[in-house]
Amino acid sequence: MNHPKLSRRSFLKTSVTMAGTFPLVSELAHANSHDVSEPLMAYVGTFSSPLQDVLDTQVDLPPGNGRGIHLFQVDRETGGLTPAGIHAMGTSPSCLAVNTAGTHLYSTNETDRVGKEKHGSVSSFKISKKDGSLIPLNTVNSGGAGPTYVSIHPSGRYLLIANYFGGSVAVLPILQDGRLGEPTDIKNDTGKIGPTTATNAPEGSFAFSGHDRTHAHMIQSDPTGRFVFHVDLGLDKIYSWKFDEKTGKLTANNPPSISLPPGDGPRHFHFHPNGRWFYSIQEEGSTLVLFDYDEQAGSLTSRQTISTLPDGFKGSNFCSEILVSDDGKFVYAGNRLHDSIGIFSVGSNGELTWIADEWTRGNYPRSFSFDPTGDFLYCCNQRADSIAVFKVDRNTGKLQFTDHYAAVGNPSHMVFLDLAKIK
Repeated sequence: MNHPKLSRRSFLKTSVTMAGTFPLVSELAHANSHDVSEPLMAYVGTFSSPLQDVLDTQVDLPPGNGRGIHLFQVDRETGGLTPAGIHAMGTSPSCLAVNTAGTHLYSTNETDRVGKEKHGSVSSFKISKKDGSLIPLNTVNSGGAGPTYVSIHPSGRYLLIANYFGGSVAVLPILQDGRLGEPTDIKNDTGKIGPTTATNAPEGSFAFSGHDRTHAHMIQSDPTGRFVFHVDLGLDKIYSWKFDEKTGKLTANNPPSISLPPGDGPRHFHFHPNGRWFYSIQEEGSTLVLFDYDEQAGSLTSRQTISTLPDGFKGSNFCSEILVSDDGKFVYAGNRLHDSIGIFSVGSNGELTWIADEWTRGNYPRSFSFDPTGDFLYCCNQRADSIAVFKVDRNTGKLQFTDHYAAVGNPSHMVFLDLAKIK
């Protein structure tokens, strides 16, 4: 990895300065801080209470050091973060999404327990145009236990929810005032659970997390909105659904799913900006898979598998996030335990080539996000209780640590909103 020119001891002495969707504001243009009066806001979802009522095989048990949704103002030139308040929630709003208009924010509440079935919940908020603060609207049942992912359908009329512990996905209607309605559809994953040893795991790996039952981990529409995809880590499958925008219903596509190698555990995916390539990251196999995407049929065809780790690595690693840069030139892959972000170039045919990896300056990188310009990358180091800020070299794809941190307990996911772009 590309470690900085400072010792680990120096790093530990450094003072800490301080959460489906397609990145909310990737289309926003660069803005210079000297001619913009409204702030660029960042919202960080956290684990704010311990995970409970989980199987003994659950390896990721954050203690709940967060306090809810943490707000920051972002320095447009340096990438630095300044605390701007906390919307306190004890239900672990671990994944966030903001609508295209920038008027509403939604959170999955992973440790909430609703009703006899102990489902999780999803909350809606109105965003203040003045200062970016959050105004609660309502909270509804997520349709399953442990909601871990939320994305917004391109129509802007529905939320798509993946319930990790419930092994289900749900569609929630967004009402005219931004509030959420009851689910229009819920689908429960079923099938044979994959093996506890991943087909493509590194030598010596004991990485085992989700092959104990069904675990829906991510759900998102394709760019057209006609098809919706979700992954089930425990079943080693990516599901393809036809989506009816009028009714909010999901119908199994043909074929209804595609299988990944047994035990590899698909976690997240990201479409290339051209809409023709689809990249999936496998949590236990530590791999990236390139699929060709047929947008007419909503079908995936695998073409390349590559490790997220450098040559020679041996031992255990859990993959986390995957993002494609907005210009389509690079793919970034999160490695937990190895605590790195793997950087890959995208060839003319979509195939990936490993370039480098960058130390995340913290422990257990759960996710990372680009700012609206794509010039900065923010890494949520879950176990280190901090966010590290990196400058992105748009020519080489490499990351340079900016020396900026933000103190956040158990950060999980981060989204941005440029108040200067809100009418």
